[in-house]
Amino acid sequence: MAGQKAKGHRLTETDYAALADFRHALRQFLAFSEGRAAECGLTPQQHQALLAIRGAAGQAVTVGFIAERLILKPHSATGLVDRLEALELVERRPAPDDKRRALIVLTSKALALLEKLSATHREEIIRLRPMLTAVLDRVDGEG
Repeated sequence: MAGQKAKGHRLTETDYAALADFRHALRQFLAFSEGRAAECGLTPQQHQALLAIRGAAGQAVTVGFIAERLILKPHSATGLVDRLEALELVERRPAPDDKRRALIVLTSKALALLEKLSATHREEIIRLRPMLTAVLDRVDGEG
C-alpha cells in the first residue's frame, strides 16, 4: 500500500522526527483547548464531556457513554457528571424506556458555553490544518 511502511520496517531518524512533531502538534492544540476551557470556567475534562454529550448525535447519553468517550472508569464519570450538574451544565432525566436509567442532557447554559468554545476550536483546527496535514504526511512516509 502506498504511503504505508511494511511491517518490520525499521524506523528512521525522519520517522522519529515526524512522530515527535505529531505529538508536539497534538500538545499545542490541547494547550490551546485547555486555555479556552479555563477562560470559560471549565476544566478540560468538563469541556470534553460537554462536547461528547453534544456530539452524541441522537444516542442516549448515560454516565457509561461519557465514561467510554472520555476513557474514564464509571465512578470517575459519575463524579464528573455530578460536578457538571452542580454547575448547572447538565441534568439527569429518567430514560423513557427505563426509569431506573438516567440520561444526561445539556442545559441551555451549557449549550451557549459549548457553542462559543466550539467555534474557537473549529477556527484553530482550520488554522492548524496545513501544518497537521504536513505532519501526518510525514508520519505516513509521504513527506
